Amino acid sequence: MAMTDGNHKAQILVAGCGKLGGDIATALLNHGQVFGLRRNPQRVPAGIRGIGADLSDPASLAGNLPPALDIVIYCLTPSSYDEQGYHQAYVTGLKNLLAAIGERPLKRLIFISSTSVYAQDDDSWVDETSPATPARSTGQQIRQGEITALESGQPATIVRLSGIYGPTRQRFLEEVVEGRMNPQPPAPYSNRIHEQDAAHAVAWLAGKALDGEALEPVYLATDCEPVRLDEVVDWVRQQIPCKAPVEGARKGGRAGSKRCSNKQLLDSGFRFRYPDYRAGYREMINQLSLS
Repeated sequence: MAMTDGNHKAQILVAGCGKLGGDIATALLNHGQVFGLRRNPQRVPAGIRGIGADLSDPASLAGNLPPALDIVIYCLTPSSYDEQGYHQAYVTGLKNLLAAIGERPLKRLIFISSTSVYAQDDDSWVDETSPATPARSTGQQIRQGEITALESGQPATIVRLSGIYGPTRQRFLEEVVEGRMNPQPPAPYSNRIHEQDAAHAVAWLAGKALDGEALEPVYLATDCEPVRLDEVVDWVRQQIPCKAPVEGARKGGRAGSKRCSNKQLLDSGFRFRYPDYRAGYREMINQLSLS
Protein backbone atom coordinates (compact mmCIF):
# COMPACT_ATOMS: atom_id res chain seq x y z
CA MET A 1 0.00 0.00 0.00
CA ALA A 2 1.43 3.36 -1.03
CA MET A 3 2.39 5.79 1.67
CA THR A 4 2.95 9.45 0.96
CA ASP A 5 5.05 11.86 2.99
CA GLY A 6 4.82 11.31 6.74
CA ASN A 7 3.46 7.78 6.36
CA HIS A 8 0.10 9.19 5.22
CA LYS A 9 -1.94 6.50 3.48
CA ALA A 10 -2.50 7.55 -0.12
CA GLN A 11 -5.95 9.00 -0.78
CA ILE A 12 -7.27 8.27 -4.28
CA LEU A 13 -10.51 9.55 -5.79
CA VAL A 14 -12.05 8.05 -8.92
CA ALA A 15 -14.60 10.61 -10.10
CA GLY A 16 -17.04 8.75 -12.29
CA CYS A 17 -16.90 5.29 -10.72
CA GLY A 18 -18.94 3.43 -13.33
CA LYS A 19 -17.75 0.35 -15.21
CA LEU A 20 -14.30 1.59 -16.26
CA GLY A 21 -13.90 3.82 -13.22
CA GLY A 22 -14.86 0.93 -10.95
CA ASP A 23 -12.26 -1.31 -12.59
CA ILE A 24 -9.63 1.40 -12.15
CA ALA A 25 -10.61 1.91 -8.52
CA THR A 26 -10.39 -1.83 -7.82
CA ALA A 27 -6.97 -2.02 -9.48
CA LEU A 28 -5.78 0.73 -7.10
CA LEU A 29 -6.92 -0.85 -3.83
CA ASN A 30 -3.39 -1.93 -2.96
CA HIS A 31 -2.13 1.63 -3.40
CA GLY A 32 -4.13 3.33 -0.66
CA GLN A 33 -7.64 4.31 0.36
CA VAL A 34 -9.82 4.56 -2.73
CA PHE A 35 -12.97 6.65 -3.00
CA GLY A 36 -15.48 6.28 -5.83
CA LEU A 37 -17.70 9.22 -6.72
CA ARG A 38 -21.00 8.61 -8.50
CA ARG A 39 -24.64 9.58 -8.17
CA ASN A 40 -25.47 6.23 -6.55
CA PRO A 41 -22.59 5.48 -4.16
CA GLN A 42 -24.03 2.06 -3.28
CA ARG A 43 -23.02 0.86 -6.74
CA VAL A 44 -19.26 1.26 -6.31
CA PRO A 45 -17.26 -2.00 -6.20
CA ALA A 46 -16.46 -3.80 -2.97
CA GLY A 47 -13.62 -2.19 -1.03
CA ILE A 48 -14.23 1.27 -2.49
CA ARG A 49 -15.63 4.02 -0.29
CA GLY A 50 -18.62 5.50 -2.11
CA ILE A 51 -19.23 9.25 -2.34
CA GLY A 52 -22.68 10.26 -3.53
CA ALA A 53 -22.47 13.40 -5.66
CA ASP A 54 -23.43 14.77 -9.06
CA LEU A 55 -20.55 16.48 -10.83
CA SER A 56 -23.00 18.69 -12.72
CA ASP A 57 -24.24 20.05 -9.37
CA PRO A 58 -21.53 21.94 -7.44
CA ALA A 59 -23.66 22.00 -4.28
CA SER A 60 -23.58 18.19 -4.09
CA LEU A 61 -19.76 18.31 -3.97
CA ALA A 62 -19.50 20.85 -1.16
CA GLY A 63 -17.95 19.24 1.91
CA ASN A 64 -18.22 15.81 0.31
CA LEU A 65 -14.61 15.24 -0.78
CA PRO A 66 -11.79 13.77 1.32
CA PRO A 67 -9.65 16.64 2.65
CA ALA A 68 -6.22 15.38 1.58
CA LEU A 69 -6.43 13.79 -1.86
CA ASP A 70 -3.26 12.60 -3.57
CA ILE A 71 -4.59 11.25 -6.86
CA VAL A 72 -7.78 12.22 -8.69
CA ILE A 73 -8.83 10.16 -11.71
CA TYR A 74 -11.53 11.80 -13.79
CA CYS A 75 -13.42 9.11 -15.69
CA LEU A 76 -16.86 10.27 -16.78
CA THR A 77 -19.28 8.90 -19.36
CA PRO A 78 -21.66 11.38 -21.00
CA SER A 79 -25.31 11.13 -20.01
CA SER A 80 -26.21 11.89 -23.63
CA TYR A 81 -24.10 11.32 -26.72
CA ASP A 82 -24.37 14.81 -28.18
CA GLU A 83 -22.36 18.00 -27.86
CA GLN A 84 -24.19 19.15 -24.75
CA GLY A 85 -23.79 15.79 -23.02
CA TYR A 86 -20.08 15.67 -23.78
CA HIS A 87 -19.56 19.26 -22.63
CA GLN A 88 -21.38 18.54 -19.36
CA ALA A 89 -19.30 15.40 -18.74
CA TYR A 90 -15.84 16.41 -19.88
CA VAL A 91 -15.77 20.15 -19.22
CA THR A 92 -18.45 21.34 -16.79
CA GLY A 93 -18.09 18.37 -14.44
CA LEU A 94 -14.32 18.70 -14.36
CA LYS A 95 -14.49 22.43 -13.63
CA ASN A 96 -16.93 21.76 -10.78
CA LEU A 97 -14.66 19.10 -9.30
CA LEU A 98 -11.58 21.28 -9.57
CA ALA A 99 -13.45 24.14 -7.87
CA ALA A 100 -14.43 21.78 -5.04
CA ILE A 101 -10.81 20.62 -4.63
CA GLY A 102 -9.68 24.26 -4.59
CA GLU A 103 -6.05 25.06 -3.89
CA ARG A 104 -5.23 21.73 -2.27
CA PRO A 105 -2.29 20.34 -4.28
CA LEU A 106 -2.55 16.89 -5.82
CA LYS A 107 0.23 14.53 -6.72
CA ARG A 108 -1.55 13.97 -10.03
CA LEU A 109 -4.83 14.62 -11.81
CA ILE A 110 -5.44 11.91 -14.42
CA PHE A 111 -8.04 12.74 -17.07
CA ILE A 112 -9.44 9.81 -19.04
CA SER A 113 -9.77 10.85 -22.66
CA SER A 114 -10.20 9.17 -26.02
CA THR A 115 -8.34 8.72 -29.29
CA SER A 116 -11.36 10.40 -30.88
CA VAL A 117 -9.45 13.66 -30.38
CA TYR A 118 -7.39 12.60 -33.42
CA ALA A 119 -9.06 13.46 -36.73
CA GLN A 120 -6.41 11.73 -38.88
CA ASP A 121 -8.04 9.61 -41.59
CA ASP A 122 -5.13 8.66 -43.86
CA ASP A 123 -3.83 5.42 -42.27
CA SER A 124 -1.03 7.43 -40.64
CA TRP A 125 0.56 6.67 -37.28
CA VAL A 126 -0.42 8.95 -34.40
CA ASP A 127 1.20 9.33 -31.00
CA GLU A 128 1.22 11.80 -28.12
CA THR A 129 2.91 14.46 -30.27
CA SER A 130 0.42 14.24 -33.16
CA PRO A 131 -2.04 17.11 -33.69
CA ALA A 132 -5.26 16.61 -31.71
CA THR A 133 -7.76 18.66 -33.69
CA PRO A 134 -11.00 16.66 -33.67
CA ALA A 135 -13.48 17.38 -36.43
CA ARG A 136 -16.57 16.19 -34.55
CA SER A 137 -18.18 18.37 -31.91
CA THR A 138 -18.10 15.54 -29.35
CA GLY A 139 -14.36 15.09 -29.84
CA GLN A 140 -13.92 18.84 -29.53
CA GLN A 141 -15.56 18.74 -26.11
CA ILE A 142 -13.24 15.95 -24.98
CA ARG A 143 -10.29 17.99 -26.20
CA GLN A 144 -11.59 21.01 -24.29
CA GLY A 145 -11.71 18.84 -21.18
CA GLU A 146 -8.09 17.80 -21.76
CA ILE A 147 -7.04 21.45 -21.97
CA THR A 148 -9.03 22.26 -18.82
CA ALA A 149 -7.14 19.53 -16.94
CA LEU A 150 -3.73 20.56 -18.28
CA GLU A 151 -4.36 24.24 -17.43
CA SER A 152 -5.89 23.50 -14.01
CA GLY A 153 -2.80 24.39 -12.00
CA GLN A 154 -2.63 20.77 -10.81
CA PRO A 155 -0.02 18.35 -12.22
CA ALA A 156 -2.11 16.63 -14.88
CA THR A 157 -1.82 13.66 -17.21
CA ILE A 158 -4.18 12.82 -20.06
CA VAL A 159 -4.77 9.14 -20.93
CA ARG A 160 -6.25 8.71 -24.41
CA LEU A 161 -7.93 5.32 -24.66
CA SER A 162 -8.72 3.68 -27.97
CA GLY A 163 -11.84 1.54 -28.44
CA ILE A 164 -12.49 -0.49 -25.27
CA TYR A 165 -13.68 -4.06 -25.61
CA GLY A 166 -13.94 -7.06 -23.31
CA PRO A 167 -16.38 -9.38 -21.56
CA THR A 168 -18.69 -6.50 -20.58
CA ARG A 169 -18.32 -4.79 -23.96
CA GLN A 170 -19.17 -7.45 -26.54
CA ARG A 171 -21.14 -5.40 -29.04
CA PHE A 172 -18.63 -5.68 -31.88
CA LEU A 173 -18.21 -9.42 -31.43
CA GLU A 174 -21.98 -9.90 -31.30
CA GLU A 175 -22.43 -7.83 -34.47
CA VAL A 176 -19.94 -10.00 -36.35
CA VAL A 177 -21.57 -13.22 -35.12
CA GLU A 178 -25.02 -11.93 -36.11
CA GLY A 179 -23.86 -10.79 -39.57
CA ARG A 180 -24.27 -7.08 -38.88
CA MET A 181 -20.63 -6.29 -39.72
CA ASN A 182 -19.31 -6.69 -43.26
CA PRO A 183 -16.42 -4.27 -43.93
CA GLN A 184 -14.92 -4.43 -47.39
CA PRO A 185 -11.12 -4.55 -47.84
CA PRO A 186 -9.19 -2.46 -47.42
CA ALA A 187 -11.31 -1.28 -44.48
CA PRO A 188 -10.16 1.55 -42.18
CA TYR A 189 -7.56 0.83 -39.51
CA SER A 190 -9.04 0.22 -36.07
CA ASN A 191 -7.46 0.54 -32.64
CA ARG A 192 -8.60 -1.11 -29.43
CA ILE A 193 -7.71 -1.94 -25.85
CA HIS A 194 -9.09 -4.68 -23.61
CA GLU A 195 -11.03 -3.33 -20.65
CA GLN A 196 -8.65 -4.96 -18.16
CA ASP A 197 -5.62 -3.40 -19.83
CA ALA A 198 -7.37 -0.02 -19.93
CA ALA A 199 -8.00 -0.09 -16.19
CA HIS A 200 -4.55 -1.39 -15.32
CA ALA A 201 -2.78 1.14 -17.55
CA VAL A 202 -4.43 3.98 -15.65
CA ALA A 203 -3.67 2.32 -12.31
CA TRP A 204 -0.06 1.80 -13.43
CA LEU A 205 0.37 5.50 -14.14
CA ALA A 206 -1.33 6.49 -10.88
CA GLY A 207 1.01 4.17 -8.99
CA LYS A 208 4.03 5.78 -10.60
CA ALA A 209 2.77 9.22 -9.57
CA LEU A 210 2.28 8.03 -5.98
CA ASP A 211 5.87 6.75 -6.01
CA GLY A 212 7.06 10.21 -7.00
CA GLU A 213 7.98 9.26 -10.57
CA ALA A 214 7.57 11.81 -13.32
CA LEU A 215 4.74 11.31 -15.79
CA GLU A 216 4.32 12.67 -19.28
CA PRO A 217 1.40 15.06 -19.89
CA VAL A 218 -0.24 12.65 -22.37
CA TYR A 219 -0.26 8.86 -22.84
CA LEU A 220 -1.93 6.94 -25.63
CA ALA A 221 -3.37 3.69 -24.24
CA THR A 222 -4.03 1.18 -27.01
CA ASP A 223 -2.89 -2.35 -27.72
CA CYS A 224 0.12 -3.29 -29.80
CA GLU A 225 -1.54 -4.00 -33.14
CA PRO A 226 -3.61 -1.50 -35.09
CA VAL A 227 -5.43 -3.57 -37.70
CA ARG A 228 -7.84 -3.06 -40.57
CA LEU A 229 -11.40 -3.77 -39.56
CA ASP A 230 -12.02 -6.36 -42.28
CA GLU A 231 -9.07 -8.40 -41.01
CA VAL A 232 -10.56 -8.53 -37.51
CA VAL A 233 -13.96 -9.56 -38.88
CA ASP A 234 -12.41 -12.27 -41.09
CA TRP A 235 -10.43 -13.63 -38.13
CA VAL A 236 -13.55 -13.80 -35.92
CA ARG A 237 -15.42 -15.65 -38.69
CA GLN A 238 -12.63 -18.24 -38.71
CA GLN A 239 -12.93 -18.81 -34.96
CA ILE A 240 -16.68 -19.18 -34.45
CA PRO A 241 -19.74 -19.84 -36.63
CA CYS A 242 -21.18 -16.54 -37.83
CA LYS A 243 -24.32 -15.70 -39.76
CA ALA A 244 -24.01 -14.48 -43.34
CA PRO A 245 -23.91 -10.69 -43.65
CA VAL A 246 -27.39 -9.19 -43.49
CA GLU A 247 -28.68 -6.45 -45.75
CA GLY A 248 -27.46 -3.11 -44.47
CA ALA A 249 -24.56 -4.61 -42.49
CA ARG A 250 -22.09 -1.97 -41.37
CA LYS A 251 -19.22 -1.55 -43.81
CA GLY A 252 -16.68 0.43 -41.83
CA GLY A 253 -15.70 1.99 -38.55
CA ARG A 254 -16.75 5.31 -37.08
CA ALA A 255 -13.38 6.76 -36.14
CA GLY A 256 -11.52 7.44 -39.38
CA SER A 257 -8.45 5.41 -40.24
CA LYS A 258 -5.30 5.86 -38.19
CA ARG A 259 -2.76 3.71 -36.40
CA CYS A 260 -2.27 4.54 -32.73
CA SER A 261 1.16 3.99 -31.18
CA ASN A 262 1.53 2.79 -27.57
CA LYS A 263 5.34 3.14 -27.51
CA GLN A 264 5.37 5.77 -24.77
CA LEU A 265 3.17 3.65 -22.50
CA LEU A 266 5.37 0.61 -23.12
CA ASP A 267 8.47 2.71 -22.42
CA SER A 268 6.98 3.54 -19.00
CA GLY A 269 7.20 -0.18 -18.13
CA PHE A 270 3.56 -1.13 -18.62
CA ARG A 271 2.90 -4.56 -20.10
CA PHE A 272 -0.32 -5.70 -21.74
CA ARG A 273 -2.20 -8.80 -20.74
CA TYR A 274 -3.93 -8.66 -24.13
CA PRO A 275 -1.36 -7.21 -26.56
CA ASP A 276 -3.54 -7.69 -29.65
CA TYR A 277 -7.12 -8.37 -30.69
CA ARG A 278 -6.53 -12.11 -31.06
CA ALA A 279 -5.59 -12.52 -27.40
CA GLY A 280 -8.64 -10.61 -26.19
CA TYR A 281 -11.27 -11.90 -28.58
CA ARG A 282 -10.03 -15.51 -28.40
CA GLU A 283 -10.73 -15.55 -24.66
CA MET A 284 -14.17 -13.98 -25.21
CA ILE A 285 -15.00 -16.46 -27.99
CA ASN A 286 -13.99 -19.36 -25.76
CA GLN A 287 -16.38 -18.11 -23.12
CA LEU A 288 -19.16 -17.82 -25.70
CA SER A 289 -18.47 -21.38 -26.82
CA LEU A 290 -18.69 -22.66 -23.25
CA SER A 291 -21.95 -20.89 -22.46
